[in-house]
Amino acid sequence: MKVLGLFNNAQSVLTLAPGDVVFTEGDPGDEMYGVIEGEIELRVGDRVIGSLGVDDVFGEMALVDSVPRSATAVAVTDAQLAVIDRHRFLFLVQETPMFALSVMSAMADRFRQRD
Repeated sequence: MKVLGLFNNAQSVLTLAPGDVVFTEGDPGDEMYGVIEGEIELRVGDRVIGSLGVDDVFGEMALVDSVPRSATAVAVTDAQLAVIDRHRFLFLVQETPMFALSVMSAMADRFRQRD
């Protein structure tokens, strides 16, 4: 599920080169990410479980349940990511109900694709 244009004016942006790791499976997580440009792969071991592009979100599960990362996120291309910490996440959920629905939809889609 895309969060159309929501991250274009992000307060914190992470710039990545191909092969850069955003986070590793098992890492603690206190941020989620929105893809501003580029492509990100989510991997469990050697298996790619998701490919994400512009306006996709990832890393949200760690903010929701405070459990370590369940996958590794790697830049496939040059990429820019909006970095959303817990405080900003809660603000977006409260102030932008469509953001909350989009995040829940993204989580549901990834769960369905893993089976």
